[in-house]
Amino acid sequence: MTASTPLQLRCCAASGCRSAGAEALQAALHAARDQLGGAAAGVTIKPVGCLRLCGRGPLVALDRPAGASELYADLRAEQAPALLAAATGLGQADALASQRLDPAHPFFALQRPVVLEGCGLVNPESIDDALAHGSYTQLKRVLAECTPEQVREQVKRSGLRGRGGAGYPTGLKWDTVALQPPGPRTVVCNADEGDPGAFMDRSVLESDPHRLIEGMAIAAFAVGAEQGYVYVRAEYPLAIERLRLALRQARAKGLLGAGIAGSRFNLRLEVRVGAGAYVCGEETALLASIQGQRGTPRPRPPFPAQVGLWGAPTLINNVETLAAIPAILREGGDWYGAMGTAGSKGTKVFALSGAVARTGLVEVPMGTSLRTVVLTIGGGVPGGEGPDGGVKAVQTGGPSGGCIPAALLDTPVDYESLRELGSMMGSGGLVVIGENTAMPAVARHFMRFSVNESCGKCVPCRAGTVQLAQLLDRFVERRAELADLERLEELCRMVGATSLCGLGQAAPNPVLSTLRHFRQEYQAACRQPAQCEPLGACLLQEVSA
Repeated sequence: MTASTPLQLRCCAASGCRSAGAEALQAALHAARDQLGGAAAGVTIKPVGCLRLCGRGPLVALDRPAGASELYADLRAEQAPALLAAATGLGQADALASQRLDPAHPFFALQRPVVLEGCGLVNPESIDDALAHGSYTQLKRVLAECTPEQVREQVKRSGLRGRGGAGYPTGLKWDTVALQPPGPRTVVCNADEGDPGAFMDRSVLESDPHRLIEGMAIAAFAVGAEQGYVYVRAEYPLAIERLRLALRQARAKGLLGAGIAGSRFNLRLEVRVGAGAYVCGEETALLASIQGQRGTPRPRPPFPAQVGLWGAPTLINNVETLAAIPAILREGGDWYGAMGTAGSKGTKVFALSGAVARTGLVEVPMGTSLRTVVLTIGGGVPGGEGPDGGVKAVQTGGPSGGCIPAALLDTPVDYESLRELGSMMGSGGLVVIGENTAMPAVARHFMRFSVNESCGKCVPCRAGTVQLAQLLDRFVERRAELADLERLEELCRMVGATSLCGLGQAAPNPVLSTLRHFRQEYQAACRQPAQCEPLGACLLQEVSA
């Protein structure tokens, strides 16, 4: 904040805080300001996007003209007069002392916002406010000063890799689309965020939709596309509402449509709402859904970059990838590439949830250790003790990822390190698992998810995931045989090796990772024939449930 900053209250208006009563709080603030008058009348009440510490909502940031900011958590509508008093110094400021957060706390201090730099600052329903914070500046500059080749070169220099999970080099994908034979091209944003525990893309769409639109427009210019789609899951109504509003506003300002910003570049962007099928996060299934077909994957090659929507070369990136583009173009690819590790550049946004003290959005440089994210930033398990803060494991990558034990919390968060442990980055969900949770039950939870979300097109996924879930039932209910361990591993390998798309290929990962790191829990859940009585009674080692 600068000396020109008005005295204002930035009220989180994202889904997390709204579910905790943010709308009632904002209405109460307006009513209290009108009633108090005087100095309170000069306080601006501004709705903004996610303020990140989602588990402590409603959140309100207080900005003072001198540049200082304060953040308040767990607010209630009846505390509106006290909050205005804190802003104006009218005598009730101490009433909120216990709810004032420390801006130097590691949850805030260790973050490095790039994708999230506008979240919590910009009014997501005002393009004028977005423009005041720099939105579309890089799009205008690119259209006036750069060639598509120069834009793609900066993206390649940045080392940005796709944040949707696979980690494919973004610049290489852009080149592949751009260098196809002459003809129409399309750009698609994959906002079908379906991993349990993931809410990063939703937060960007709800909090800073113009940033995504600018990133998509720059990408379209770089690959020669004049048509684009944002594919959003129907379970994100607020994100869809704000994105559609932002598109209308951008068209009205001449930042979408024909002759953008006085250039010769044209771009039409539309929203497509998915019906909630997890498999539509797979890019070929997503394209089929946009075309009005059933969302099922197809074999590759050809890849969508070669043959995509209606046969045209199609660039597909997820929300976080595209939202990083304006900052990369503003600061330069080398700036972005200086963050992170040799193979995983830049920052990553994580949705931190589960058995952890501080849940919310966390953006840190790649290579930050899981221990730093989960214990230092997240605070570990509430009430947890010991060097690992009560953490038993961390699940990364959603149903396609795996469970990493507390003994490996010093692992750096990057694509290669997580893959070596049998997990993956995924889209960015980090679910913390406490010491009292049984790992076979965790594996079954994710396998049941895969069973429900399988499109049924290929037999290994359609039938194999059901059989895996049934085998896991035996372990969770402590009626498995030792031979079931071998059957479980063999079936995991078969499903992973023969399924058509990434959903089936990665569905065994949670099982395999828990077998790798928590095998003793599976063994303890097996009947031991040598210990069984004639009538079948067994002595079973109790597994925490």
